[in-house]
Amino acid sequence: MAGKLRVTLRKSTVSTTREARGTVRALGLHRIGQTVEIVDNEATRGMVRAVAYLLTTEEVAAGGEGSSRRRVRSTRESQENGS
Repeated sequence: MAGKLRVTLRKSTVSTTREARGTVRALGLHRIGQTVEIVDNEATRGMVRAVAYLLTTEEVAAGGEGSSRRRVRSTRESQENGS
């Protein structure tokens, strides 16, 4: 897990719980479409998992910007695709 996660806010936090709004803010996201890169560790993975229905997430190689990006599927996407 040594690397970074690229997290993008895709849905509004309006009509979500106070905890979900706080988690999104703690991830450094403020506007729909905003993308941040955060450290990939268990704590941030748990935060992302808690609000996965609002986000899209990609793994970024430890070297920073590069061609080795892999998209992490959320639980909802996996269920829709039958995986």
